[in-house]
Amino acid sequence: MSRYNTQEGHSLVMEKINLDKAKDIAKKKGLKPGRVKGTNGVQFTKGNNARLEIVSWDVFEKTLGDRKLAVFESGGWMKIMKK
Repeated sequence: MSRYNTQEGHSLVMEKINLDKAKDIAKKKGLKPGRVKGTNGVQFTKGNNARLEIVSWDVFEKTLGDRKLAVFESGGWMKIMKK
């Protein structure tokens, strides 16, 4: 678990989740794996921003591993952070 402070000053307890659970949540919310074009970072996106490109789940997972990142969740809200 990890604590994350929101911009509003609230503290959320974020639980690390596996990629299968992240995929399920993303699917329910209409999200896809993506990144800002020309970068090696990853994020979740609805795919309607010209600056973003959709990537495969395999690329998403490899990038998480390479950058020592994980998906954390709290109440259906997901964030990608350092492990």
